[in-house]
Amino acid sequence: MSDPLDALEKSIGTLRRAIRDASAAGDTERAGELRMQLRRAERAWDALIDADEPAATPPRPAPEAAPAARGAQLPAREHVHRALMLLGTPAAPKLIVGVHEAFFPGELSASKLSSLRRDEERSYRSSPGARPYYLCPALAHDLLTPVRALITISTWTLEQRIIGPLSPRVDFLTSAISIAEAVHTAAESTPDGPSPEALRLLWRFAVNIPDAMPRNASGHEGALEPQQVIGAAQAELDVHTGTDRATRAAAARRARKSLGDDGQLFGAPLQGVTHLRSARA
Repeated sequence: MSDPLDALEKSIGTLRRAIRDASAAGDTERAGELRMQLRRAERAWDALIDADEPAATPPRPAPEAAPAARGAQLPAREHVHRALMLLGTPAAPKLIVGVHEAFFPGELSASKLSSLRRDEERSYRSSPGARPYYLCPALAHDLLTPVRALITISTWTLEQRIIGPLSPRVDFLTSAISIAEAVHTAAESTPDGPSPEALRLLWRFAVNIPDAMPRNASGHEGALEPQQVIGAAQAELDVHTGTDRATRAAAARRARKSLGDDGQLFGAPLQGVTHLRSARA
C-alpha cells in the first residue's frame, strides 16, 4: 500500500528541486511561492508523524490492534488527507471515501466532507497558516474559481490543484496508476493481500481504460493484473500529459499574478471573475 508519508516526502523532494530550478532561472516570484508550499508540506509531514505517535494515556493498545485503533481515532480531515495523498490528484468525495474504505482503517462518510470543506476555509481565514495543511477545492483553469466537487490539499502545487479541459481524464489515469500500485504493494507485502474493496475500486477504473482488462477477467476483480492497468493507463496518459500540463501551468501563472494566498487556495471570488477574464485577454 502506498504510504502517505512516503508520498509527502516525495512531494517535499519535488518542491525542493523546483525551488532550486526557479532560483537558478532567476524567477524569484516562483521560488517564493514554492518555498511557501514547501513549508506547508513540511508541516503536514510533521502532523502525520505526530498522528502516528502513540499517546501517553490511555495505555498503549496491543500491537495487533494499534494501527486500526489509530486509524479510528483520527479526525475526518486526516482520513481525507491520507486518501488524497494516495491518489495524488484532486478527487470527488465519493472517490475519497472509496479509497479510504479500500486502504485505510476507520470510518469516513461522504456527508462529513461537505461541512469539512467549509470548516477548512473558515479556519484558514480566521488564522492563515495555523494548520500544517488545508483541504481546499480545485480551481477552474479559466476563471480560477473553485471547483467545489473536487477536493485538493493546500501543500500541493498550484498546477496540481488546477483543472483544465483534459485534467479530469489525466487525473483519472493518474489515480488508476496510484490505486494499481497500492493493490500491487498489498498483494506483495500483506498476508491477506489487497482488500475486496481495493480490488473492486481498481476494477471500476480498469473497465474505463483501453487494454487495462485481461482477456480472462470474466467479471472477476481478482483476475485483474495491476501492472497491466498501470501500463495501459500510462500509455494513454503519455498522450494527454503535455497539453494538460501546459494548460495548468498557464493558469497557475495567472493565479500567482491575480490572486492572493487565500485565492490561490480557495479560488477567486465571483466578483473577481470579470477581472480575471480581462487578465486572460
